[in-house]
Amino acid sequence: MITVVAALIEKDNKYLIARRSTGSQDVLGKWEFPGGKVEKDETEENAIEREIKEEFEMDIKAIRFLTNNVCEYPTKTIDLRLYECKHISGDFHLHDHSEYVFVDKDEIINYDLCPADIPLAEYIKNNKVVRR
Repeated sequence: MITVVAALIEKDNKYLIARRSTGSQDVLGKWEFPGGKVEKDETEENAIEREIKEEFEMDIKAIRFLTNNVCEYPTKTIDLRLYECKHISGDFHLHDHSEYVFVDKDEIINYDLCPADIPLAEYIKNNKVVRR
């Protein structure tokens, strides 16, 4: 099983999702909460901060673990772990995605999401997740 972390980044009561422009056929062109694989000897918090820096050239801070979903794809099984994150600095520069959007929590589920991200979107829709 591959551990993958994803960032929940909020702005003006909307949440960031991005459309994949790289990766396997299972996820190509689909929307997701951005993130990536946890490397050996790396904490999940460090992994999500590193991945967002690599993918968007932005600095974020992992605040807390929210939920996870174990998803079986044809060639692998992943444990997708969602973290509430805070934007620290930087503007968007897309590398692994073709576009990004901030959407209302009730609208996320209407996007063509990666299979592993669907339960995370449902969790966000049904829970108050960002601390104020």
